[in-house]
Amino acid sequence: MGDWSLLGRLLDKVQSQSTVIGKIWLTVLFVFRILLLGAAAEKVWGDEQSGFVCNTRQPGCENVCYDKAFPISHIRFWVLQIIFVSTPTLLYLGHALHVIHVEGKAARTNEETEILSRIKKTPKYIVNRGKVKIQGVLLFTYILNVLCKIIFEVAFIMGQWILFGFSLDPRYECNRYPCPHTVDCFISRPTEKTIFIIFMLAVSCLSLALNLLEIIYLVFKQITVSTRKKYRHQSSRYVFNSANKSVLTAELAPSASKLELSKAAEQCSSQDPNSQISKNCRLEECEEKQKDDRVKTPKEE
Repeated sequence: MGDWSLLGRLLDKVQSQSTVIGKIWLTVLFVFRILLLGAAAEKVWGDEQSGFVCNTRQPGCENVCYDKAFPISHIRFWVLQIIFVSTPTLLYLGHALHVIHVEGKAARTNEETEILSRIKKTPKYIVNRGKVKIQGVLLFTYILNVLCKIIFEVAFIMGQWILFGFSLDPRYECNRYPCPHTVDCFISRPTEKTIFIIFMLAVSCLSLALNLLEIIYLVFKQITVSTRKKYRHQSSRYVFNSANKSVLTAELAPSASKLELSKAAEQCSSQDPNSQISKNCRLEECEEKQKDDRVKTPKEE
């Protein structure tokens, strides 16, 4: 097996840029695929071709029968599956690192402007050092990454079923040229290899289920975020309208007092002359006339 350390280091950086379900998917990929494939698969499938024996001595017959029984080695097939499934995640990691770099550069260039204007600009994607918010264009890239992983998982599961099924029989019949007749070929440790095939198939199905669950999680999360934004917008509009109403009532208060005074004057004029209100009104008129006379007498003198 090749060295998985480079791929492991790259995928480890995706942990901080993924959702909770994405982190579980990466754990399954590391433990049950890369680690298991590197530790046990080579020992199980090491005698795949040397242990393939046919009951004939015809030159070339055993080779063509092996090629028909195993168009591609199971080990190489699973290695290709891991590489194809990991590629969309690595592309998303590249985009996330690019977003972090661009936003960090813009933040550094705007430091002087923020100090002068005293306006602190909140970053759109960066939460803290090394982590980003999955939103906007980054959310689109993340969803595209998960959809590509789903497509690759389904394609490799179907490919395994078409190429060599999900089990191995101890005996394999072959009648391919240059075999003189139908020959019987025998596979070494078919039961152990079948168990390993079923286990890898179960891990593929688990990864597929996690990817589907992650799509559902992202959709519901976006619906929740949009609903909260709409509720906050409506509540802010309500607060703004109530504040405007209070200002309007404060502005209209003096005019309301004027209306009350005019109503009181009308009552004075319309009330019965013997009533207490009319008497008070007449007394006030007499006092005002006396004040006017006092003001006029010095001027006349």
